[in-house]
Amino acid sequence: MVALLTDQPAQRLARGQVGTIVEQLDGQTLLVEFSDDQGCAYAVAPCRQEDLLVLHCVPEAA
Repeated sequence: MVALLTDQPAQRLARGQVGTIVEQLDGQTLLVEFSDDQGCAYAVAPCRQEDLLVLHCVPEAA
């Protein structure tokens, strides 16, 4: 899971929205699916890696 660090107005996505990486398009771009609480996708957008924060759902050592 990842969170957006920047707004993406062209995709109607705001900073902080959470998505799932579905494909690596190239060395700098990932295809991310954004879904609601029921799992219905409302956006699929190419995102630069530098615009994403990887979220960790289990404890990891720093």
